[in-house]
Amino acid sequence: MSARDSAGSPGLGKEPAALRTIGDVSRALGVKAHVLRYWEEQFPMLRPLTRAGGRRYYRADDVALIAEIDRLLHREGYTIRGARQLLQQRASRKMRKAALVEANVDQMDAAAESPNEAARPTESTEQQIVAAVLVLRSELAAIRGRLATALAADL
Repeated sequence: MSARDSAGSPGLGKEPAALRTIGDVSRALGVKAHVLRYWEEQFPMLRPLTRAGGRRYYRADDVALIAEIDRLLHREGYTIRGARQLLQQRASRKMRKAALVEANVDQMDAAAESPNEAARPTESTEQQIVAAVLVLRSELAAIRGRLATALAADL
């Protein structure tokens, strides 16, 4: 029995940080190599490493993204455009959340360095929080709209 057989699926028996070839990813996820190459054109966030000769090497994050794209397109019925927009929105939300967390950490560090000053949020931090709440509110409204549409379709 080979290492591939004992791992269950090709490419999955490797260390999590190991790079995977397009063939490994194709076999592991059941997505043909030409489809993976097409998705690289359609999803700008999917960028495997390329080495000499143009060989593609996928990181673990790339493999997770491919699995998410496959799920959105084939199980949830998204179009390529819809899936791309959803993934871009998620990435943008993650960046905003990371910036907000970083701002809060910086503020807490500053308060710890000068304990005599009142540990009150700065105006810019308050504005960031308000902006994050507004984004969340609009996302919830969009979800509510999709649920209403789905419920109306079921009736």
